[in-house]
Amino acid sequence: MDILTLDDFDFEGKTVILRVDINSPLDPQTGCIVDDNRILRSLPTIRELSDGRAKVVMLAHQGDTLDYQNLGPLKQHASMLSRLLDRPVAYIDDVAGPAARERVRRLKPGEILLLDNVRFHTEEVSTFRNYVKLSPKEMMKTYIVRNLAPLGDLYVCDAFAAAHRAAPTLVGFPEVLPAAGGRLFVEEYGVLKRVRDNPQRPCVFMLGGAKISDAFGMMGKVLADGTADRVLTTGLTGLVMLWAAGIELGRVPEAYLRDRGLEPFVAQAASLLQKYGERIVYPEDLAIDDGGRREIPVSALPVETELIDIGSRTIAHYASILQEARTIFVNGPAGVYETKAGSLGTESLWKAIAEAPGYSVIGGGDTVAAARRFGVVDQMSYVSTAGGALIQFLSGRKLPVIEALRRAKQRYTGR
Repeated sequence: MDILTLDDFDFEGKTVILRVDINSPLDPQTGCIVDDNRILRSLPTIRELSDGRAKVVMLAHQGDTLDYQNLGPLKQHASMLSRLLDRPVAYIDDVAGPAARERVRRLKPGEILLLDNVRFHTEEVSTFRNYVKLSPKEMMKTYIVRNLAPLGDLYVCDAFAAAHRAAPTLVGFPEVLPAAGGRLFVEEYGVLKRVRDNPQRPCVFMLGGAKISDAFGMMGKVLADGTADRVLTTGLTGLVMLWAAGIELGRVPEAYLRDRGLEPFVAQAASLLQKYGERIVYPEDLAIDDGGRREIPVSALPVETELIDIGSRTIAHYASILQEARTIFVNGPAGVYETKAGSLGTESLWKAIAEAPGYSVIGGGDTVAAARRFGVVDQMSYVSTAGGALIQFLSGRKLPVIEALRRAKQRYTGR
């Protein structure tokens, strides 16, 4: 690979600074973790380092200024890790201050220490990154890096889900320490690189959900470079495609799209339709909640009510395309899957993907949550922990953490 891995190092007796992504949704009432998926996926790297008698110093974030309801300490994460690893995971409510540094110095081979939430430090939060754009070399001087790096022998990043973030704990340490990707990082990087650069054909992308900036950021790229043979559109992306095709949706659905600032995507959608034609597929029928689910053909538009899902003909058409695909990538549900009236499209297509013979990759919060809701998450070929990083990677954008690990490899190996 173009980055170093754990196989490139002997870490016995070494102090390893391990950056993981165990950021988890919290119950708003109790503050307790409600989904431990990222914690579970981090276990192999932590266990391997501990079994290899490294002194493991873990850094992680929980929440953010833009995700304040999930901002909190990592004490419960340490308890959960201890139980799942069946070994002690020490915790200290300090990140890089004198108490944390002294605790790191006292670590013995095989021991694991989880430091507190790095986003309690200004230099790690998203608002700081957005306004104070530090270069990787400037990040060497930030509080956490300059205090912890002298105590470390090796930096390992296992936080692929945060690989699109240019933060000191992700990009600064590889500037001053030998650096490698952890097992999860390398796994995710390899799977998504294969989807992007060398998918088995035909390759079908299905893009939906409410965050259509992700879908449109990706769609043009995967169509232009030939990654995707076809793109199936659902959710708000599908509605924008219909609108761009000259089909009036109706006052209510069009107002919904305008109110969310999505009307500018119509021109982009029209350009994509003109350029790529039948490689982009949009719904042929839709569902409304009319005191219960009612399906209408696109020819019956416009309507004066919300459009909540794709219809049965679209489901059948999309399922037939998915059945023939050798590679399937999915991001975003097909409709308002949390409701009875709006769940049929997502449930049916997720089950179709689970039963399809092709290699399926899903990612993004709602996409994975829907797969769990409908009991098919274990039937998907690969479930990515990433959301934003996944979108940016498949959209052809360079991820700061991958670039930092590449530079670290060049420095360490001289090539």
